[in-house]
Amino acid sequence: MACLLITPGEPAGIGPDVLLALAGTPRRSRWVVVADPELLRARAEQLGLAVSIERFDPAGTPAPPGALEVLPVALRAPVEPGVLNGENAPYVLETLAKATDLMLAGAADALVTGPVHKGVIADSGIAFSGHTEFFAERSGADGVLMVLVAGTLRVALVTTHLPLRAVPDAITRERLGAQLERFYGGLQQRYGIAEPHVVVLGLNPHAGEGGHLGREEIDVLEPVCAAYRARGWMVTGPVSADTAFTPSALDGVHGVLAMYHDQGLPVLKAQGFGEAINTTFGLPFIRTSVDHGTALTLAGTGQADAGSLAAAIAEAERMLAVRPS
Repeated sequence: MACLLITPGEPAGIGPDVLLALAGTPRRSRWVVVADPELLRARAEQLGLAVSIERFDPAGTPAPPGALEVLPVALRAPVEPGVLNGENAPYVLETLAKATDLMLAGAADALVTGPVHKGVIADSGIAFSGHTEFFAERSGADGVLMVLVAGTLRVALVTTHLPLRAVPDAITRERLGAQLERFYGGLQQRYGIAEPHVVVLGLNPHAGEGGHLGREEIDVLEPVCAAYRARGWMVTGPVSADTAFTPSALDGVHGVLAMYHDQGLPVLKAQGFGEAINTTFGLPFIRTSVDHGTALTLAGTGQADAGSLAAAIAEAERMLAVRPS
């Protein structure tokens, strides 16, 4: 049975809630939660959920539905659902660090992450731009690619958390080529697609309209796409983003490479919000995540939707099923 590490994320948010909500469901893998066990016990009691919290024993029998195995990490301060506390920022990062190190040591098969609150971590004085960058740095990855998945729609981002005015300068031929290679290779390795068909979106409206609305397509995107087509890759683009997501345009397409965060993700989340997931290509291990934030106003209320976490777990299991032996 495959082993999944799960980090619930921000303790005052809905990460613990949605994990506890899924604790009673059937499992195809062993779940090991990297968190404070007392946090989970207290939140389960608040939510009225009968979940047994057990200490993880690598040599023991996997916990059945209704129980969660926990690899303990101690909170730094008491937690009130919905109320951020910067004193717990080091706790959140410790759960991520411990999970990363276990993955690098081969102690588990995949990592599933809940939502963190980047603002409270930054306000506590710790430099942190997100899960993706954290895992890349700690694992020594040469480069990573953020990919969002909703059903069969997969959208990858050439740039991630940048101000819009900084995006054009960040899209160089080298960066675009590297991200295209990570996307293509990830679709092969994580999804078992031998010859992926990737659509590359233009940066400007109407993909630059022949240079009248910007030259990035002519100077950067078109040469890169042409170079990979010459290698025999199925690369379409650059194409106008406003028509790239119609059903006919997506027919036979395995992935869409967007130039920036809010170019591709609004479409994907509109199609699959609540069941979409985030994954990272380029890491030396499988990592999936929920597609939502901490939703502080819902924490401890029992109203949080666990669909995205369930989808992230299922996606990790699907990736493991096609993992090269």
